[in-house]
Amino acid sequence: MKLPQSLRNWISIIGASIALLNFVFIIFLLLITFIFDVGSSYVGLFIYIILPFFLITGLLLIPIGMYACKRKIKKREKTVKLTDWPIIDFNNIGTRNATIIFSVGTIVLLIFSAVGSYEAFHYTESVEFCGKLCHTVMEPEYVAYYESSHERVSCVECHVGNGADWYVKSKMSGLYQVYSVLAKKYPTPIPTPIHNLRPAQQTCEQCHWPEKFYDRKLHVKRSYIADEGNTEWDIHMLMKTSADHSAQGITEGIHWHINPDVKIEYIATDEKRENIPWIKYTNLKTGEISVYEDAGIKLSSTLLDSLETRTMDCLDCHNRPSHDYKVPQNFIDAYIASGALSKDLPDIKSLTMGILVEDFPTTDSAFASIKTQINEYYEIMYPELLESKKQDINNAIASVQEGYSKNFFPLMKVKWSEYPNHLGHLETDGCYRCHNNRHSTSQGKVISRDCNLCHNITAQGTSDNMEISNLNEHLEFKHPININQVWQIELCSSCHNQLY
Repeated sequence: MKLPQSLRNWISIIGASIALLNFVFIIFLLLITFIFDVGSSYVGLFIYIILPFFLITGLLLIPIGMYACKRKIKKREKTVKLTDWPIIDFNNIGTRNATIIFSVGTIVLLIFSAVGSYEAFHYTESVEFCGKLCHTVMEPEYVAYYESSHERVSCVECHVGNGADWYVKSKMSGLYQVYSVLAKKYPTPIPTPIHNLRPAQQTCEQCHWPEKFYDRKLHVKRSYIADEGNTEWDIHMLMKTSADHSAQGITEGIHWHINPDVKIEYIATDEKRENIPWIKYTNLKTGEISVYEDAGIKLSSTLLDSLETRTMDCLDCHNRPSHDYKVPQNFIDAYIASGALSKDLPDIKSLTMGILVEDFPTTDSAFASIKTQINEYYEIMYPELLESKKQDINNAIASVQEGYSKNFFPLMKVKWSEYPNHLGHLETDGCYRCHNNRHSTSQGKVISRDCNLCHNITAQGTSDNMEISNLNEHLEFKHPININQVWQIELCSSCHNQLY
């Protein structure tokens, strides 16, 4: 087949070579991925983004080279009349060949471009792309995501949502994030909350409808006291997620805060929304308005006007729904309860808590220290257990190392204290940011700190001495360790966040 003379130039030849080479690489990687089931996030990056970019660049070089070559030929051949538009003559074999090549090539390119664009779109929307491409930066979020109850919900469903406008916004934001990673301009840890997230009504409430609330739920929390015997302490709480009767919906209970007939606004003085001095309640049905101010934080009206007024939604309590870094006491309790960490090892709770309070420069150094400290402790304090409980000690080391790897990320300086969880009030203020008996109106109405607003304790105590309430009554909270009712005066976090 006779090709047009204008194709005989180095620019077009190089362009065709680049395009062909990248096309072969794409086909090869696709075969490897689909036939042998081998691949990673980086393979997808090459198949759908990097190699297609070079393929298209090579294809563009072909007409550029042809145009440049044709101009040179016309300048050399003085007898040829220069025209503004090319003359298409299908009686000319060169024109016919060029047209066939162009038509077939265009159809093939369009088919592969359509398939490639579709796959590239879905690849950039995948959890693998979001979590593994920038491995060091996103590793904490990626690991915590797979430990959450939302691990089957893709990242983009919460971070982007539906619609082209938010998709474009996310990709534009992603360009700066790519630059930050390449230039190592990202902060450690990455600050939260993220201010450009889509509203919870357009993401969370696509699955969790306020109208389709959950009934009250019995929550059983099993903990272990940091004593020699790792004494088990259980507490059973009836969580008041909705009203007492399901027919009443969310007219009361915890989820009352997102009742469609109610609007709650607040002002925080810090980025993490930990300090809330001003709250406004509006009943959208009756028009009733109440403004609550914290007597302990006096702010001028000028300063209040300069701060953001935020309308409360799901994320003000459930602020770590998919990326929660657990407090050591909680994941150690979970390992003991599951049997992965033996309760029969003396002092294992207090020992592991003492190790995990330390800061380590790397995960490897943490692993080495965990192993050394646990072995040395039992070698010194309980040498007789080194042989009789050898497997339990090894399991304890493995469990603590696993817990550390899922909740501590030294390179990004990530741990639970950097990302306070507002769901609850034990290690962080959480509910007590507002429910602290300090917020009151000018008429004297107070936002109560009463625990029974959110839950009733139905049982509590050690496994062999459990205090149980009857159906119509609830128990007063009893602290596992006698602290002389200090818990009634001080916030839980004033002690519990100092332990780690």
